[in-house]
Amino acid sequence: MSAPLLPPVPYHASALRPSWPELPAELRAAIAQRLGAPVVTARVAGAGFTRGFAAVLGTADGGRAFVKAAPAAEQPHLVDWYAREAAILDRLPVDLPAPRPRWTLAAAGWFVLCTDAVDGHTPGLPWVPAELDATLAGYARVADALADPPTELTALGLPHLADLARSDILWWEEVAAGREPPPPLPTSARGRLPELVELESLLPRYAAGATGLIHGDLRVDNVLIGMDGRAWFCDWTWVCVGPAWFDLAGLLLTAYASGLDADRLFAAHAAAVGAPPDALDATLAALAGYYLTGAAAAPPTASPHQPAHQRWSGEQALDWLARRQGWR
Repeated sequence: MSAPLLPPVPYHASALRPSWPELPAELRAAIAQRLGAPVVTARVAGAGFTRGFAAVLGTADGGRAFVKAAPAAEQPHLVDWYAREAAILDRLPVDLPAPRPRWTLAAAGWFVLCTDAVDGHTPGLPWVPAELDATLAGYARVADALADPPTELTALGLPHLADLARSDILWWEEVAAGREPPPPLPTSARGRLPELVELESLLPRYAAGATGLIHGDLRVDNVLIGMDGRAWFCDWTWVCVGPAWFDLAGLLLTAYASGLDADRLFAAHAAAVGAPPDALDATLAALAGYYLTGAAAAPPTASPHQPAHQRWSGEQALDWLARRQGWR
């Protein structure tokens, strides 16, 4: 174990979202009507990296619901994301630890997604062992259930990780070709660009044979620890066809940063069974490039904390990879 390296801003406070009173009056009225009673409380979600509205709403009749909302004119990408997530949530196996969808709504130029509210909190860092154990156990359930996904879910035509890697995740090749500015690198990774290009190139090759589905964006801010200690998984927008070890590696970045033996945790998890010996290295190389280059190109509609978090995540991935490769 090593000393924890914490993110620049806690994950539970990474978002910048509008409050309930800041939403258009017409939108608030439409949501309340759909909920069946006036909204009397609104607890805005602190985790995440978008500026979309997201809150647990309490109604005068004692009801509770989780509501996301985004304006179509200013944030059309969020509208697309929320609509995609609604379709995915509606088709996930009902026994998965994921919020159940209730309804969607278009009103006042906004798109709204409503799900059941989950009583829980974002895991803190460094990881509390019991919460990490619960999260890893919960993801083992998810990976097992999605290894043979229901046909109504696959019928959505979800993308393949192999294709997403080539189009959006692999950036070291772009840096090597001069098409992308090189991000600052720690001493341990300087002069290692050829190795990074070679390692990241393995990811689409390894992912191509996968037939199951994965969450696709498994970070600590997409996890909630419920009142009973079990883990719930949120933000299902990026579900894709791919190997479960990709999700696992992304989740364990924060375990590595917490000073834990992330190599052991990866190797011991059911999601890593059958993974190529260097699958973790390929994923870490790809994630490092994705986060470090992305930190310099965050969209204005993202949380202002996103660049610092991407830089920190990329540094953790690169440090973990350098340790595994013996670069230091």
